Amino acid sequence: MRILVIEDDHLVADLMRQVLVDDGYAVDIAAQAEEGRQFVSSQPYDAIVLDLELPDRNGLALLQDFRREGSTTPIVVATAHDTTADVVRALDAGADDYLPKPFANEVLAARVRAAIRRGGARSMEKVQIGDLTLHRVNHEVHCHGKLVNLTARQYALLEFLAMRAGETVSRPTLLEHVWHLQFDPGSNVVDVHVAQLRKRLRETGSIVDIRTVRGEGYALEVV
Repeated sequence: MRILVIEDDHLVADLMRQVLVDDGYAVDIAAQAEEGRQFVSSQPYDAIVLDLELPDRNGLALLQDFRREGSTTPIVVATAHDTTADVVRALDAGADDYLPKPFANEVLAARVRAAIRRGGARSMEKVQIGDLTLHRVNHEVHCHGKLVNLTARQYALLEFLAMRAGETVSRPTLLEHVWHLQFDPGSNVVDVHVAQLRKRLRETGSIVDIRTVRGEGYALEVV
Protein backbone atom coordinates (compact mmCIF):
# COMPACT_ATOMS: atom_id res chain seq x y z
CA MET A 1 0.00 0.00 0.00
CA ARG A 2 1.18 3.52 -0.75
CA ILE A 3 0.49 6.66 1.29
CA LEU A 4 0.99 10.30 0.30
CA VAL A 5 1.90 12.73 3.08
CA ILE A 6 1.36 16.40 2.16
CA GLU A 7 3.22 18.28 4.89
CA ASP A 8 5.64 21.23 4.65
CA ASP A 9 7.38 20.74 8.02
CA HIS A 10 10.27 18.47 7.09
CA LEU A 11 10.75 17.11 10.62
CA VAL A 12 7.06 16.24 10.97
CA ALA A 13 6.97 14.77 7.46
CA ASP A 14 10.01 12.60 8.15
CA LEU A 15 8.44 11.39 11.40
CA MET A 16 5.20 10.51 9.62
CA ARG A 17 7.13 8.70 6.92
CA GLN A 18 8.98 6.58 9.48
CA VAL A 19 5.81 5.74 11.41
CA LEU A 20 3.96 4.69 8.26
CA VAL A 21 6.92 2.81 6.77
CA ASP A 22 7.23 0.89 10.05
CA ASP A 23 3.54 0.03 9.69
CA GLY A 24 4.21 -1.52 6.29
CA TYR A 25 3.42 1.27 3.84
CA ALA A 26 5.41 2.87 1.06
CA VAL A 27 5.33 6.65 1.59
CA ASP A 28 5.76 9.68 -0.66
CA ILE A 29 6.22 13.19 0.75
CA ALA A 30 4.99 16.44 -0.82
CA ALA A 31 5.97 19.72 0.83
CA GLN A 32 3.51 21.88 -1.12
CA ALA A 33 -0.07 21.61 -2.31
CA GLU A 34 0.84 21.73 -6.01
CA GLU A 35 3.46 19.03 -5.52
CA GLY A 36 0.80 16.92 -3.82
CA ARG A 37 -1.53 17.40 -6.79
CA GLN A 38 1.21 16.22 -9.13
CA PHE A 39 1.79 13.09 -7.05
CA VAL A 40 -1.94 12.27 -7.04
CA SER A 41 -2.23 12.79 -10.79
CA SER A 42 0.72 10.49 -11.49
CA GLN A 43 -0.32 7.42 -9.48
CA PRO A 44 -3.07 6.05 -7.19
CA TYR A 45 -2.71 6.19 -3.40
CA ASP A 46 -4.40 4.11 -0.74
CA ALA A 47 -4.62 7.13 1.59
CA ILE A 48 -3.48 10.74 1.92
CA VAL A 49 -2.34 12.47 5.11
CA LEU A 50 -2.91 16.19 4.62
CA ASP A 51 -1.76 19.26 6.55
CA LEU A 52 -3.99 22.32 6.23
CA GLU A 53 -1.23 24.96 6.45
CA LEU A 54 0.80 24.67 3.26
CA PRO A 55 3.15 27.34 1.89
CA ASP A 56 1.56 27.70 -1.55
CA ARG A 57 -2.11 27.00 -0.86
CA ASN A 58 -4.57 26.21 1.90
CA GLY A 59 -4.89 22.47 2.45
CA LEU A 60 -8.65 22.72 2.85
CA ALA A 61 -8.96 24.08 -0.69
CA LEU A 62 -6.78 21.23 -1.95
CA LEU A 63 -9.02 18.74 -0.16
CA GLN A 64 -12.09 20.28 -1.78
CA ASP A 65 -10.42 20.07 -5.19
CA PHE A 66 -9.68 16.36 -4.74
CA ARG A 67 -13.31 15.64 -3.89
CA ARG A 68 -14.67 17.92 -6.61
CA GLU A 69 -12.56 16.05 -9.15
CA GLY A 70 -14.06 12.76 -8.03
CA SER A 71 -11.24 11.36 -5.90
CA THR A 72 -12.46 8.91 -3.25
CA THR A 73 -9.02 8.22 -1.76
CA PRO A 74 -9.25 8.23 2.06
CA ILE A 75 -7.85 11.51 3.41
CA VAL A 76 -6.73 12.03 7.01
CA VAL A 77 -6.25 15.68 7.92
CA ALA A 78 -3.35 16.13 10.36
CA THR A 79 -3.02 19.72 11.53
CA ALA A 80 -2.40 22.02 14.48
CA HIS A 81 -5.85 23.55 14.02
CA ASP A 82 -8.02 21.85 16.61
CA THR A 83 -11.14 23.96 17.14
CA THR A 84 -14.57 22.44 16.62
CA ALA A 85 -15.12 24.73 13.64
CA ASP A 86 -11.88 23.54 12.02
CA VAL A 87 -12.86 19.90 12.44
CA VAL A 88 -16.35 20.48 11.05
CA ARG A 89 -15.05 22.39 8.01
CA ALA A 90 -12.56 19.66 7.14
CA LEU A 91 -15.05 16.80 7.53
CA ASP A 92 -17.69 18.68 5.55
CA ALA A 93 -15.11 19.31 2.81
CA GLY A 94 -14.60 15.56 2.44
CA ALA A 95 -11.96 14.50 4.98
CA ASP A 96 -12.34 10.95 6.27
CA ASP A 97 -10.70 11.72 9.62
CA TYR A 98 -9.18 14.62 11.55
CA LEU A 99 -6.04 14.29 13.66
CA PRO A 100 -4.93 17.31 15.74
CA LYS A 101 -1.20 17.85 16.28
CA PRO A 102 0.66 16.79 18.31
CA PHE A 103 -0.37 13.15 18.13
CA ALA A 104 1.06 9.82 19.25
CA ASN A 105 2.79 7.82 16.51
CA GLU A 106 0.58 4.80 17.05
CA VAL A 107 -2.53 6.97 16.74
CA LEU A 108 -1.44 8.20 13.30
CA ALA A 109 -0.86 4.64 12.13
CA ALA A 110 -4.22 3.49 13.54
CA ARG A 111 -6.14 6.40 11.97
CA VAL A 112 -4.64 5.68 8.55
CA ARG A 113 -5.46 1.97 8.86
CA ALA A 114 -9.02 2.81 9.86
CA ALA A 115 -9.48 5.27 6.99
CA ILE A 116 -8.32 2.63 4.51
CA ARG A 117 -10.61 -0.01 6.01
CA ARG A 118 -13.60 2.30 5.71
CA GLY A 119 -13.00 2.41 2.00
CA GLY A 120 -12.68 4.59 -1.00
CA ALA A 121 -12.57 3.37 -4.56
CA ARG A 122 -8.79 3.23 -4.51
CA SER A 123 -8.35 1.48 -1.19
CA MET A 124 -8.84 -2.05 -2.65
CA GLU A 125 -8.71 -3.66 0.77
CA LYS A 126 -8.86 -7.12 -0.80
CA VAL A 127 -7.15 -8.10 -4.06
CA GLN A 128 -7.76 -11.39 -5.87
CA ILE A 129 -5.12 -12.76 -8.25
CA GLY A 130 -5.80 -16.28 -9.47
CA ASP A 131 -6.17 -18.42 -6.34
CA LEU A 132 -4.43 -15.84 -4.12
CA THR A 133 -6.30 -13.36 -1.96
CA LEU A 134 -4.31 -10.43 -0.59
CA HIS A 135 -5.77 -8.72 2.48
CA ARG A 136 -4.00 -5.39 2.22
CA VAL A 137 -4.92 -3.93 5.59
CA ASN A 138 -3.50 -6.76 7.72
CA HIS A 139 -0.87 -7.80 5.14
CA GLU A 140 -2.04 -11.40 4.84
CA VAL A 141 -2.19 -13.71 1.84
CA HIS A 142 -4.50 -16.72 1.51
CA CYS A 143 -4.42 -19.47 -1.07
CA HIS A 144 -7.62 -21.54 -1.27
CA GLY A 145 -8.55 -20.17 2.14
CA LYS A 146 -5.27 -21.15 3.80
CA LEU A 147 -2.82 -18.58 5.16
CA VAL A 148 0.45 -18.27 3.22
CA ASN A 149 3.30 -17.43 5.57
CA LEU A 150 5.42 -14.65 4.08
CA THR A 151 8.00 -12.27 5.48
CA ALA A 152 7.12 -8.57 5.50
CA ARG A 153 9.39 -7.99 2.50
CA GLN A 154 7.94 -10.93 0.58
CA TYR A 155 4.44 -9.61 1.19
CA ALA A 156 5.40 -6.09 0.06
CA LEU A 157 6.97 -7.53 -3.10
CA LEU A 158 3.96 -9.72 -3.84
CA GLU A 159 1.51 -6.86 -3.26
CA PHE A 160 3.39 -4.49 -5.56
CA LEU A 161 3.50 -7.10 -8.33
CA ALA A 162 -0.14 -8.08 -7.73
CA MET A 163 -1.33 -4.50 -8.15
CA ARG A 164 0.35 -4.61 -11.59
CA ALA A 165 -0.48 -8.22 -12.48
CA GLY A 166 0.46 -9.08 -16.04
CA GLU A 167 2.74 -6.05 -16.37
CA THR A 168 6.52 -6.25 -16.46
CA VAL A 169 7.99 -4.42 -13.46
CA SER A 170 11.66 -3.42 -13.65
CA ARG A 171 14.23 -4.01 -10.91
CA PRO A 172 14.76 -0.24 -10.37
CA THR A 173 11.01 0.18 -9.86
CA LEU A 174 10.96 -2.64 -7.31
CA LEU A 175 13.97 -1.18 -5.50
CA GLU A 176 12.23 2.20 -5.25
CA HIS A 177 8.79 1.03 -4.19
CA VAL A 178 9.48 -2.13 -2.17
CA TRP A 179 12.91 -1.33 -0.71
CA HIS A 180 12.45 2.48 -0.78
CA LEU A 181 15.82 2.94 -2.48
CA GLN A 182 16.43 5.65 -5.05
CA PHE A 183 19.57 3.92 -6.33
CA ASP A 184 20.75 0.43 -7.21
CA PRO A 185 23.01 -0.84 -4.41
CA GLY A 186 24.73 -3.12 -6.90
CA SER A 187 23.49 -6.32 -5.27
CA ASN A 188 21.11 -9.06 -6.36
CA VAL A 189 18.67 -8.35 -3.52
CA VAL A 190 15.67 -8.15 -5.87
CA ASP A 191 16.52 -11.41 -7.65
CA VAL A 192 17.03 -13.24 -4.34
CA HIS A 193 13.71 -12.10 -2.89
CA VAL A 194 11.85 -12.85 -6.13
CA ALA A 195 13.33 -16.36 -6.15
CA GLN A 196 12.31 -16.92 -2.53
CA LEU A 197 8.79 -15.63 -3.13
CA ARG A 198 8.43 -17.71 -6.30
CA LYS A 199 9.52 -20.82 -4.37
CA ARG A 200 7.04 -20.06 -1.59
CA LEU A 201 4.15 -19.67 -4.04
CA ARG A 202 5.01 -22.94 -5.74
CA GLU A 203 5.15 -24.70 -2.37
CA THR A 204 1.55 -23.63 -1.71
CA GLY A 205 0.45 -25.10 -5.04
CA SER A 206 -0.73 -21.72 -6.27
CA ILE A 207 -1.44 -21.16 -9.95
CA VAL A 208 0.14 -17.70 -9.59
CA ASP A 209 3.78 -17.46 -10.59
CA ILE A 210 6.44 -14.79 -11.16
CA ARG A 211 7.80 -14.75 -14.67
CA THR A 212 11.28 -13.40 -15.38
CA VAL A 213 11.32 -11.08 -18.39
CA ARG A 214 14.95 -11.20 -19.45
CA GLY A 215 16.62 -7.81 -19.44
CA GLU A 216 13.46 -6.04 -18.22
CA GLY A 217 12.19 -7.34 -14.87
CA TYR A 218 9.39 -9.50 -13.51
CA ALA A 219 5.68 -10.07 -14.08
CA LEU A 220 3.12 -11.73 -11.82
CA GLU A 221 0.91 -14.05 -13.86
CA VAL A 222 -1.72 -16.76 -13.50
CA VAL A 223 -0.36 -19.89 -15.20
